[in-house]
Amino acid sequence: MLVETRPARRKNDVCLGNEYSFDSSMTPQRLGQHFLIDTSVVKMIVDAADMRHDDIVVEVGPGRGALTKDIVSQAGKVLLIEYDAEMAARLALRYETDSNVKVLNLDARHFGSDSHAWLSDGNYKVVANLPYYAANPIVRNFLESTHQPTTMVIMVQREVANDMAAEPGDMSLLSLAVQIYASVDNVIDVPPECFDPPPKVHSSVLKLKPVGVPRLRFDSSEDFFKLARGGFKSPRKQLHNSLADGLFINLDDARKLVNETGIETTRRPATLSIDDWQVLYDVWVANGRPSNTPGSVRRSDRRNLND
Repeated sequence: MLVETRPARRKNDVCLGNEYSFDSSMTPQRLGQHFLIDTSVVKMIVDAADMRHDDIVVEVGPGRGALTKDIVSQAGKVLLIEYDAEMAARLALRYETDSNVKVLNLDARHFGSDSHAWLSDGNYKVVANLPYYAANPIVRNFLESTHQPTTMVIMVQREVANDMAAEPGDMSLLSLAVQIYASVDNVIDVPPECFDPPPKVHSSVLKLKPVGVPRLRFDSSEDFFKLARGGFKSPRKQLHNSLADGLFINLDDARKLVNETGIETTRRPATLSIDDWQVLYDVWVANGRPSNTPGSVRRSDRRNLND
């Protein structure tokens, strides 16, 4: 890893230097993992999950087990989802005599919460130090599942956490994708020295509380996010320009669509609230969901793109 000057620690960064004593026989970093080693951060994550003796908890990416021991001691049943086959095997060996702990060697991005009997009623919690490269799809997979968790306490890259928790003015496709399904609260910020090896970025712990019924009404999530992806296609442009680019429709048609919503066409996609997206979606549907395949509308037909 390249040596670099680390950014100054922010006031709410937490890392007291109390290192977790992990099993040295566990495999080294292979898949971009950064293993949590600070016991003070472990305690704050576990406390945020507010586990009870009858809780069912899914831990994603247990790795060397920094969180696992405390989760197992406080929860009723624990499902460990580990992508690294060797680590999964070692975890299975460690907990082979505990019938309340099961280890699944699979990719959490594709895990179906309705596929395991323990999670059939949706009454479970997720606790995870998520790998940076897979955090977004893992979070969306659980939030959009037919059996949502009641709580998610997750550690992700700080920039991703800020994106998930953003307010109108700084919204993105990820902000929208998370906040439609859950409320988002920041628990703590975590500096690089709390990990082995230290990442080049800071991390944050978030607490997500799924709302059960999505905050936005749509025929299907695929249907809505076709529009939303189009809306954020060119986020620095005005809304009608971005929709024209993303849905491959004529600029005049995109402007007409936005005009029907009552939303100012000069606004940027990042300024829209969930309520604004509801209005835009309803108008888009009422107009027959206008969109085309890439390249079907010539660039010259979408003129004045900086209007």
